[in-house]
Amino acid sequence: MDVFKKCFDYEFVKFLKANNRYPYFEPIQERHGTEATVRSKDVMMLGSNDYLGLSTDSRVVEAALAATVKYGTSVSGSRLLNGTLSLHEELEERLARFLKREKAIVFSTGYQTNLGTISALLGRNDVAIIDRNAHASIVDGTRLGFGKLKRFKHNDTEDLEKILQSFPENIGKLIIVDGVYSMEGNLAKLKEIVQLKKKYKARLLVDDAHGIGILGENGRGTCEHFGIENEIDIITGTFSKSFGSLGGFAAGDKDVIDYIKHNGRSMIFSASMTPASTAAVLMSLEVMETEPGRRRLLQANAERFSNHLTDLGFNIGHSETPIIPIYIDDTMRTFQFWQELMNKGVYTNPIIAPAVPEGNELLRTSVMATHTEQQLNHVLNILEDVTRENGFLAGKVQV
Repeated sequence: MDVFKKCFDYEFVKFLKANNRYPYFEPIQERHGTEATVRSKDVMMLGSNDYLGLSTDSRVVEAALAATVKYGTSVSGSRLLNGTLSLHEELEERLARFLKREKAIVFSTGYQTNLGTISALLGRNDVAIIDRNAHASIVDGTRLGFGKLKRFKHNDTEDLEKILQSFPENIGKLIIVDGVYSMEGNLAKLKEIVQLKKKYKARLLVDDAHGIGILGENGRGTCEHFGIENEIDIITGTFSKSFGSLGGFAAGDKDVIDYIKHNGRSMIFSASMTPASTAAVLMSLEVMETEPGRRRLLQANAERFSNHLTDLGFNIGHSETPIIPIYIDDTMRTFQFWQELMNKGVYTNPIIAPAVPEGNELLRTSVMATHTEQQLNHVLNILEDVTRENGFLAGKVQV
């Protein structure tokens, strides 16, 4: 048996390319905030996670440039040995204060954050109970650890309780959920989950990659939004969304973060965040704290866009955030819809199984604080035209 046989037999991508439906690895030639150039054509960006528009903010760009001049392009080593800069420690202190935690630690990517944090915490007598729609980094973090893995139905706290009931008290239990689910745009039922955490003496980790900077009066995310920050044991997140940079973080009690710092394999065996990325996050954090109007603009754009999509007859599920899915519920029709929109200058993300359950295929759209009303109206007109011309109908979401 040839180990490469699976590669030679992999027909799905070949089929998509042959039928001009391949939607992945599109090279973006230029990007200017809400607009980009793809295939030498200008497109409206409705597929970015740069929710606050900070990746192209002049202050953030200038901070990244200055850090590169001062420290170089890379520290060329892991945090454990030669890769820690004073800039990293400054960011960790600022994040801890912002999130009202004893301590924070930064990783090179958001994926590595969950990989290192979760695997370090899960010993042989522990179990992770995760939402079935949890991000891939959460799933892989549990696989890298020595503990067991159990999944509960998406946002189903009754199913979560049944699983918690099945374990004896002497088993270490770590509940892990996303604050905001990155494909559906809906929120975890954190208030109910906190009650179960207390009842069954578990710990709770919330990956708030898509909530930090967006939700809550001060932008501290989903936990602040629900008023339960003090009930969450660990918060993880990424800098590639609202912070407009690259990297990730975990924040919690000092002893817990110190343990992760010395046992998280993705921390110990990876080069640290680049100076440019770190400085960009520091400046973005300052903007978040001093310019709450960006969050209000983002919320207004998301509400307006969602309402118009619903008026047009699209099924957007239960989104409560700037992540707004358009359910198509069929793989090839999803790719076709994506292609028609791209042809007319609208960049979206086609999402199929296993990223979403089979039958819930969708176009993932996301609005930014920097989108103008005119830009969003233009996109809505194109969506209406493409739907009318191709007979697309919104699918039915299963929850």
